[in-house]
This record gives sequence, C-alpha cells and structure tokens, in this order.
Amino acid sequence: MAETPPEPPTDHPSLTAATLKERLDAGDPVRLLDVRDRDEFEAWHIGGPSVTATQLPFAKFLQAKVTGDVEGLLDDIDGEGPVTAVCARGEASAFVAGLLVDHGVDARNLTDGMEGWARLYEARELPADGATVLQYERPATGCLSYLVVSDGDAAVVDPLRAFTDRYVADAADHDATLRYAIDTHVHADHVSGLRALASDHDIEPVVSAGAVDRGVEYAVTELPDEGSLSVGSVSLDALALPGHTTDMTGIRVGDALLAGDSIFLESVARPDLEAGDSGAPELARTLYETLTDRLDALPEDTLVAPGHRGETTDANADGSYTARLGELRDRLPALRLDRETFVERICSDIPPRPANFERIVAINLGADAADDDTAFELELGPNNCAAAPL
Repeated sequence: MAETPPEPPTDHPSLTAATLKERLDAGDPVRLLDVRDRDEFEAWHIGGPSVTATQLPFAKFLQAKVTGDVEGLLDDIDGEGPVTAVCARGEASAFVAGLLVDHGVDARNLTDGMEGWARLYEARELPADGATVLQYERPATGCLSYLVVSDGDAAVVDPLRAFTDRYVADAADHDATLRYAIDTHVHADHVSGLRALASDHDIEPVVSAGAVDRGVEYAVTELPDEGSLSVGSVSLDALALPGHTTDMTGIRVGDALLAGDSIFLESVARPDLEAGDSGAPELARTLYETLTDRLDALPEDTLVAPGHRGETTDANADGSYTARLGELRDRLPALRLDRETFVERICSDIPPRPANFERIVAINLGADAADDDTAFELELGPNNCAAAPL
C-alpha cells in the first residue's frame, strides 16, 4: 500500500463510526469493502449478522485506475446496496470511495477507518438498585466496562486506558467524584486504565488478592475475596470467580453481577491465557466449579453484566448487553455438561489468543510500560477472551 494515497478522483460521502454502529444495531444491511491487506483483514475486521464484507487490497484499485479496468473489480464486491470503503485510517479508502463514485457506484468512506472505529465508545444505563450503573461498550473489540455512581461517589470497573478521561468526565456529569478504579482480573486483551487513572487523576486503583498474588508491581489497594468497597450508599462486593484466570473476581452491585471474564451471554471464559495450554485443563476444572457452584449460589434474577460481548451477540432492546442468570443457565449448553466433558471440550477448541497478549499482561502487571499510542496499537483486534461455543 502506498504510504500517502492519492487524492480521491471525485467527491464522495463519508460515514462516521457512530453512524455505522447505529446501522449495525438496527440490523440494517451493511456492505463493506475493506481495502487493507489480507492479513490485516483476517486479524481484525468489522463484522456482524447484517454485514457483508469483501477484502480487496488497495493496490488493486490503484492498478485498475491506471489500466482503466475499475469496472472489472465491481463484480468482486459481495452484497448489494451502498458500499462503505474501509482502511486503517480512512485515507486509502477515501481514494477507493471516490473511484467507485466516479464509476457510478453508490459508495462512501468510513471516516478515520479502523482507527476511528477503535475509538468509538458508547455508554448505556443499566437497571440497578440504589445506584446508577453505566455500561460502556467498545464496538471495535466488544470490551464492556462499568461506572457505578451513588450519592456523589463513583467507581469504574475494568476501565480501558484509551478512555480514562471519559470516566472522570462522566462521573462529573452525574455530580460524582470518581474514587476507585477496579480491575476484575489482570487483562490480556486490552491495556487497563488503572495506572493512568491513578497517576493522572489520583484515583485509587483496586485489584483482587489474586491479582496481587500474580505479581502486580505498582501500588494498589487489595480487595480480598468476599471483601467490599463502599461507593456512596451502595456496597461493591467481591465474588471470587476463578477459571479464566486465578484472580478473576466479579463485583456485585445490588442484584447485578459485573462478571468480568467468567461468563458471557453466548459462551464462557477461556482457561489458557494465564497458564498456557499445559495449565488450561486445571483452570478449566476451576472454571467449571465457578459456573456450577459459585454462580449457582446466586438468585436466578441476578443481572449478569459481562466483561465482553461477542461479534454475534444480540443487544437488548435498550442496546445493553446483559441477561438474567436464570436465562443464561437455560441458554448455555456448557452449563449442562459434566465436569470432565466440559474440560475436554473447552480445551480441545481454544480460539486464537489475543494479539500481543503477553506484553499486555506485563503492562497490566506493571512489569512493562507503553506510551498511549503504543498501548492503543497493542490492543487493536478482537478480544478473544471467550471459549469457543460448547
């Protein structure tokens, strides 16, 4: 791909990441033309039930313009309807969108490309007793974070480093001061916001006792198993949910469980990111106990708010990603298996690991560091924290 793409041959409309997300949420057909290289596309691209995506490298369009054979490429674009061209930063795709418009195609460019998609961050309020709970969604990766607000105080759970200022501002918008930043576990798919919130905003970083045991190397407040934090008039109660990692801890807020990476709406956690392939079976057995014993102790109407949503996960009518625990018990086949069958199946089909996960873990432990731009680049791509559906 050329370092500086040429100017588009004609004017063309543009589409923002926020508008694209609205169309995906509505289930509208979306026809994407991704002009990045094949390996970039296969590693990470925009998908969804209503998406038809075609990958054709930018170089083909440059060549077709020179040879006058643009029409020959049009039949290679799958789907029907308007074409949205996509690249890394919206520059090469702007040229392609203009080239298509110049040849009579209804085409537009995704503004700022995949980088703009990765910076999209949306918040929705969840039903909660005695507190305001916001669920943040990063559509590019499926990461879900939470802000709990009560009587002038606030805590953020599983904050992303790329959006630390947002949490502080949103707490202020709710007439609250952000006091705590809590990680449910040492994340492997994204750079945590705990250290940045502590250094830049004087927010108290909180991790589980298990995370301390894993070797966190910066100053933190340790939240013991079954320990709690007071935020305004509500209690945030820790609930050990090991299996994805040894330190995985849920946070109970009234009748809601901020479940981190233990149980999702379509699957359960993968067990290999901390201990590798050799240690995965033992953590899978622990995960089974978490899913069948620890979660079984909770009421069926517990509102489960996971740490991620999958690419094909349907949002609720209000756009949020939650489900009652009783619904998940009925929905997830994994919860109806015996232990050894569960372990065998979950370990026999483990998805690819998140990109750069070893360095991301080191950064989140405090053993490594990265500037903002590097941290942002490290975490681009799918989260891959869930097991394959069982």
